[in-house]
Amino acid sequence: MARKFLYLVAILIALFVAAGLVFQLAPDKVMRLAFVPSKPFAAPLALPANRYADQKLWFARPGLASDPLHWEPKGAKPAAPVKAAVFFIHPTSYLARADWNAPLDDGESQDRARLFLRGLASPLGNAVQVWAPRYRQAAFGAFFTDGPEGKQALDAAYADVLAAFDQFLAEAPADLPIVLAGHSQGGFHLRRLLAERVADQPIARRIAAVYAVGWPVSAEHDLPRMGLPACTAPDQSGCVASWLSYGEPYDAAQMAGAMARYQGLDGQSLKGGRFLCWNPLTGTLDTNAPASANLGTLVPTSDLKDGEIKPGYTPAGCRKDGTLSLGGTPKMGPYVLPGNNYHVYDMPLFWENLRADYARRVAAWQSKH
Repeated sequence: MARKFLYLVAILIALFVAAGLVFQLAPDKVMRLAFVPSKPFAAPLALPANRYADQKLWFARPGLASDPLHWEPKGAKPAAPVKAAVFFIHPTSYLARADWNAPLDDGESQDRARLFLRGLASPLGNAVQVWAPRYRQAAFGAFFTDGPEGKQALDAAYADVLAAFDQFLAEAPADLPIVLAGHSQGGFHLRRLLAERVADQPIARRIAAVYAVGWPVSAEHDLPRMGLPACTAPDQSGCVASWLSYGEPYDAAQMAGAMARYQGLDGQSLKGGRFLCWNPLTGTLDTNAPASANLGTLVPTSDLKDGEIKPGYTPAGCRKDGTLSLGGTPKMGPYVLPGNNYHVYDMPLFWENLRADYARRVAAWQSKH
């Protein structure tokens, strides 16, 4: 099983990752017709408040026999266990138009979510505790509508994420620092989770690092409400990292235009705003680094059935608009999105650096406590 990482993972992520994809592909009539559910929104069935006490509602958590976060790619450097509890929110894996929120018994979307977690969350898999909830995610089409249904679906998905997070807090040992992470729709929910459950709360003191990836974080309209500062130093703990990967030449005009449809956590328009650009190669904001600083990229094999860690594969540098430049077009497969957008590969591009970064921030947290 350990050698099957990318047997269709790149294809599936390109097709189903959702959330951040809305920033690159304009929500035109074709996308709405193809993906937006045609029936009225109906709230998912109410479940018990303590529903996440059931292990069946988790892809990963202590007590499960196996989970996708513990996959190790070929060529990965040996890494000691990190004494932290990781909570990871997976991206959208539900493409169908049948429902506004993915049913938990939808086998296809659940299998895709496991694949996404294997590729995106595995850099954090050497933590002593890893948690990744199953949740009734908003459908892919929820990101392509201006109607109220899209927001209603996202709110319903967030309610599950919130219930899972509360269960995580109730069970994770109080002496373990916490690492929060999410990609695409997962990053979208993570922003709100920080604002509502972490900011100005005692739990904020336990946060070693936050990785809100693949969904823009506004330095002006989001970050102040999230309760933690941006990561400005490589050995800083209790901070937020976020990035959006683009090759060269790039075109983020569609992303910028789409942001005019969204509000920040402060309720203000994101039009014309600048996004947080954290560089995984330096561990700091608004910096540049050569390919030699890249400890290892998770690169898919030509048959897409596996992946291998390759050092020095790509540089990275922050642009003025807050996007992260890859300095060229690194060969990650045929699923680079329009505008040379590497959204699909945001985390695999910097697999080893992310593993080292979160371990370093956990160690910094421990030195303070």
